[in-house]
Amino acid sequence: MEIVQSLSNGVCTLTLNRPTVFNSFNQAMALALQSALDKCAADENVRAIVITGEGKAFCAGQDLAEATDPNGPALQQIVRDHYNPIILKIRNIEKPVIAAVNGVAAGAGANIALACDITIAKKSASFIQAFSKIGLIPDSGGTFFLPRIIGLQKALALMMTGDKVGAEEAENLGMIYKAVEDEEFLSFVLNFAEQIASMPTRGLGLTKKAMNTSFTNTLEAQLNVEELLQTEAGTTADFKEGVNAFLEKRKPEFKGK
Repeated sequence: MEIVQSLSNGVCTLTLNRPTVFNSFNQAMALALQSALDKCAADENVRAIVITGEGKAFCAGQDLAEATDPNGPALQQIVRDHYNPIILKIRNIEKPVIAAVNGVAAGAGANIALACDITIAKKSASFIQAFSKIGLIPDSGGTFFLPRIIGLQKALALMMTGDKVGAEEAENLGMIYKAVEDEEFLSFVLNFAEQIASMPTRGLGLTKKAMNTSFTNTLEAQLNVEELLQTEAGTTADFKEGVNAFLEKRKPEFKGK
């Protein structure tokens, strides 16, 4: 099973499960992740999603054995049919998606992690834009997200050199949310994800939607988006619960609706 899926306390964990090849992607795993993301999007019981890896690595990128197989999918098909849909699903799901980077994240693996809403990594983990090492360009949204996160100069340097970035440096660069001590990683991710899952899911999803549009909007257009989405958020049951809890001086009990 290329993707192991589990649900607990509103958090659906999707584990990349090809540990013998450092969770590198083949067609089966890419399509399985797409299917799992679709199921998470449709399931009201899922209020936050965690993507992580089995074993020592998060994801080493593309399985080159498949990419160089004369009978396997061509590079164009791999990018178009495997990775592009994964990135779009991560960005378009109106639920928080958290990358829990448990080890090396290289190539497409690094860029899938960076496309998630929040990225948490073990301090021993690392990120590598490995594409230049084999004469390719960064894909899986890397050329879109990385320069927006850390700036053009840093992004291009990392892409051209393929230098390894440790988790602590990645946090200092603003590339990821937090680097966590290895022994605290699992409990930190679980507690963080459960906290996010207990919040007003619709409001968080609309916040994510607003952030997505900000990548290409003018200020005026973005203000209009905020007006529309705020109006929509104001119709949710969680908004009513949040206001009532504030007035009644109690902790809100959000239902994600």
